[in-house]
Amino acid sequence: MNTHYSIASLSQIADGDEEFMAIVVQTFLEEIPPDLEALTKAIKNNNKELAYQFAHKMKPNLEMFGIAVQKDIKSIQAWTRSAKSEHLIKENIETLNTVLCHVFDELKIDFPI
Repeated sequence: MNTHYSIASLSQIADGDEEFMAIVVQTFLEEIPPDLEALTKAIKNNNKELAYQFAHKMKPNLEMFGIAVQKDIKSIQAWTRSAKSEHLIKENIETLNTVLCHVFDELKIDFPI
């Protein structure tokens, strides 16, 4: 089954420690969904400073799980430093939400708590 994430980087960091990997996955599942919700809300409210903070906070976690949304995160971060409307990144935040919802579901199946 193809997944929307990869644990290759996490596995390397964990050096094969399954318990450590499970803890990292659990932490990801506890922290990233509310961060994603806050990022989405900040964008909707045109709060660029807050949107940048959440995008910046989420970025290393998304990279660690090999989630292919780096282009979207970078676009959101670039938008926060511009005077442009949030409509410019509507597709990026939609993609981010869609992909991460798949990741959350897949991780819950692959790493049952």
